[in-house]
Amino acid sequence: MGANTEAGTIDEPQAIPPPPDGGLRAWLQILAGHLINALTWGYTASFGVYQLYYTTHLNLPPSQISWIGSIQIFLTFFVGTVSGRSADAGYAQCTVLLGSTLVVLGTFLTSVAKTYWQIFLAYGLCTGLGMGILYMPAVAVVGSYWQKRKAMALGMAASGSGTGAIIFPLVVQNLQHSIGFANAVRVQACIAAFFAIVINILLRPRLPPPGPLVEWSAFREPTYALFTAGMFLNIWALFFTFFYINTFATSAEIGIGFSDVEAANLVVVISALGIPVRPLLGLAADRYLGYLPTMIGSSATLGVVLFAWIPVRSVGGLYAWSVIYGLAAGATQGMFVGALASLTKQANKMGTRFGMVCSVAAFAALAGPPTGGALIQSEGGGFLRAQIWGGAAMVAGSALIALAWWFDRICPKAPPRKGRISESLEHLYGGWIYKH
Repeated sequence: MGANTEAGTIDEPQAIPPPPDGGLRAWLQILAGHLINALTWGYTASFGVYQLYYTTHLNLPPSQISWIGSIQIFLTFFVGTVSGRSADAGYAQCTVLLGSTLVVLGTFLTSVAKTYWQIFLAYGLCTGLGMGILYMPAVAVVGSYWQKRKAMALGMAASGSGTGAIIFPLVVQNLQHSIGFANAVRVQACIAAFFAIVINILLRPRLPPPGPLVEWSAFREPTYALFTAGMFLNIWALFFTFFYINTFATSAEIGIGFSDVEAANLVVVISALGIPVRPLLGLAADRYLGYLPTMIGSSATLGVVLFAWIPVRSVGGLYAWSVIYGLAAGATQGMFVGALASLTKQANKMGTRFGMVCSVAAFAALAGPPTGGALIQSEGGGFLRAQIWGGAAMVAGSALIALAWWFDRICPKAPPRKGRISESLEHLYGGWIYKH
């Protein structure tokens, strides 16, 4: 059957078998997805340790150092459109092999990098590009094996970010004092290589049919467009805490008085609490709460928690706040995948539509930590402006997602009409983006 370009949709060439919703292979895909999340989002959590080390040893302002981590997160999101489409087209295994190789290579290169630009290219560019290529197939492949318990399955895979966020920061922080920073990073690279080997053995895509590189019609769906805008604001503020919690805890301006090692433990606490909350909340969303309402509650709670960070000035208070933040952040990150999956009715378009949102959110991820760093610097090391900005962005994002849910529930469904932009693009490219 051919493509129906007048409607801007793709007719399915054959009936797609229903997801198995269980079985050994389906569970192994969750394990592979768990390790992919550990090697991508869990890996990025270690940048708080890098930030503290490089700020001290390169004698550069935190906002400049944070661009290294920001470009890594930007690429992880931005490359998602291409890697997600590649996974949808049946090339998930090749994509994962390339991405995991770049992550391992970039980590080894980071261990020998000495200057700011060497670190930027190795840690920011090489590993970031690898993560962007690696991450999206996990969402596409895991989601294709599950229907009734999809949010739970995606939540279990997403909880890998917590696993990685425990392992990688602890390795670098605790080993650098005994074997040196460079060797600690090499140990991290060896762990990453082990994860990569297991991932490439386990990952097996189920759906290979073709689809569009970019499904422009999705942005004419009010629910999808508003969800994308809401996630842009959420992602803008989300990674600020992971980058700067170490700096906050050790700052003389704040006066709490953590050591470097104690500060690294805060990231571990935050990340560890995110591991169980992701699948449990996913299961609750599957059975009782619904995907978008759960996402709204999670992100709104996270915004309130960021505002509650403002008065924290004691060791006990910071640990207590980190516990609450870890639960709220884990819930928000985990439900992002499940909520977006609920907006995609065709499993063979999961990677494409997810990648489109991630490509938009990439610019928020790129700007977020440097924005927070600039606000801290403008206050002479104080965090008040950055905390207000983070809380406000998160609450505003949850409001847009709530509006998306309202459109999804209240407004009548109607097939999207082709707009001027998509008509122009189809004319320019001869319909290629719709037919391929």
